Parts: sequence; C-alpha cells; structure tokens
Amino acid sequence: MEGGATLRSLVVGRLRKPHGLKGEVAVFPLTDDPEGVFVEGRAVRIVDLEGNAVAGPLEIVRARTFHREWLLAFRGHDSRTAVEGWGQTFLTASVEDLDPPAEEEVYLHDLVGFAARAPSGQALGLVTAYYEMPAGLMLEIQGPKREFLVPFRKEFVREMDREMRQMVLDLPEGL
Repeated sequence: MEGGATLRSLVVGRLRKPHGLKGEVAVFPLTDDPEGVFVEGRAVRIVDLEGNAVAGPLEIVRARTFHREWLLAFRGHDSRTAVEGWGQTFLTASVEDLDPPAEEEVYLHDLVGFAARAPSGQALGLVTAYYEMPAGLMLEIQGPKREFLVPFRKEFVREMDREMRQMVLDLPEGL
C-alpha cells in the first residue's frame, strides 16, 4: 500500500497438511464463518507462528468442506510439492475484505482499548487484554487503582458501542 500503510489482517485458519496431489491444503477454520471466508477469489496470506509472511497474497480457486476442516486450493499452486512447506502455518485475510461484525458483535482484538463504564456513567477503566478461559472469555480492565477481570457475558456487559469504543458493565457488588 502507499505511504507504508499496512493491511490489518485476521487469522482465519490453521494450515495442517497437503491433501492429495493437486495442491489442496487441509485447513482448520479459526473463524465462525468459514463459508463466508473460504470463498473462491478471496486473497489470503500465509504466516508462521511468529507472524512472518510465508506466502501470499494467494487467491483461493477452490474451497470445500472435508470433515471438520476445509480443503483449499490456490492459483498457481497446483501440485502437492508446491504446498508441502506450509504445514503448521496460519491463513490470514484482510479485515477490509471480510464481512464486518454484526451490530452486537466485535472482533476480539478490537476490545483492547475500549473504555468501560458503569450504568451510572462512572468510568471504570480501560480494557487492556482478554483471556480465553475454560469458563469463557475474560476481559482485563485497568481501573483507577488496580486491574480486575470481568467475564465477557451479557449479564455483565450490558452495552457495546463499537464506534465510540465504549462498553457499559454491570459489575457484581464488591468488584
């Protein structure tokens, strides 16, 4: 892009291994909308565990479900040897090319920096991190005196305003 701007991208899948002899790769989806993401014509990139580019941009020319995974083929990579080095890497797509989240949804990485406030309007702090725990997603809020964790669930997160990057939290007594 001009001016050195970088594209924001999201990890949408984990490449596992080649499938067959015609350049297909087995991909485990890391998106809740694989039918909308793994479509013919979509440009994607492949990155390693450190986020370094391995290949791309690549155009998806074939996509189909296969058990719990998807089989993808890319333009110009039509043999098994062309895709063999991509095992255990990740597939990314540009945020600008994906459907935006629905009105009540937000990308997890966008939560960092949201201002948290009580229903009364009192400032509670800023979201500085999120953690995927066995009981569900937890938000780390840096308050005026200390940090605290809040479950990212409807009974606690009452309102979300993506445009203003704010949320209203109804916290239990004592938190």
